[in-house]
Amino acid sequence: MNHKSGFVNIIGNPNVGKSTLMNALVGEKLSIITSKAQTTRHRIMGIVSGDDFQIVYSDTPGILKPGYKLQESMMKFVEGAVQDADVILYVTDTVEQSDRSERIINEIRRSGIPAIVVINKIDLSSPEALEILVDKWHRQLPDAAIVPTSAKEQFNIEGLFHMILDKLPEGPAFYPKDTLTDKTMRFFASEIIREKILKFYDKEIPYCCQIEIESYKEEPQIDRISATIHVARESQKGIIIGHRGEMLKKVGMAARKDMEEFLAKKVFLQLFVRVSDDWRNDERKLRQFGYEQD
Repeated sequence: MNHKSGFVNIIGNPNVGKSTLMNALVGEKLSIITSKAQTTRHRIMGIVSGDDFQIVYSDTPGILKPGYKLQESMMKFVEGAVQDADVILYVTDTVEQSDRSERIINEIRRSGIPAIVVINKIDLSSPEALEILVDKWHRQLPDAAIVPTSAKEQFNIEGLFHMILDKLPEGPAFYPKDTLTDKTMRFFASEIIREKILKFYDKEIPYCCQIEIESYKEEPQIDRISATIHVARESQKGIIIGHRGEMLKKVGMAARKDMEEFLAKKVFLQLFVRVSDDWRNDERKLRQFGYEQD
């Protein structure tokens, strides 16, 4: 059998389970998972290789109408993912309304790229309701395959994998076969910290935070990491730190524990908080944080 390889890009509205699906397909926790929307800000690649295939998955931010420059950059990741895919996974679920992503669905339809509509969270639905959804998506994207799954319960992940493999083009591997992701350890350290902020803080606070890894020193027995949490306003700094620093300490302890599990070694983590006025609309800051503005 000839070798297959390709880029499989995961697209869909916020909170439909794209990151959970990506992690299930890759077999590693590479993408943030929380109950809050808009948790993914970058395209995150996860790479799965076998003797005769290599699949490069890409998790993307949820589709939304941009309200500031950060979200404009996030939507550029999504639009790029439609254009450069070998296979598109459009993820929906059993409760969402698809009208928010009508423009992206039209782009998928026009692209001619092989597409799979993944109906996620079927554990929350009935067979009758699922049948109605399948019919609806056949009308919306008539050339796409429809695959019901539950990423959280690991239901039909193997069936989806074989469907993806069937649609991949033949070609050589893009990365060494032992590569798991294109992202650095610095990136994953920042994402773990951001995940804890999403977990421990309410309302707008998590969306006003950006993590910057100031230093990352790898030693044989321990990794030493220093990170800054950037907030958009002075009032947010006090909320992040908390009374006598208790909230910041809570974030640091939880993040360090997850980093040690991810890296399989000890971690020394220092956290600082800095006000970067309205950084979500500051093009220079967005470039500094890795968001493309061109």
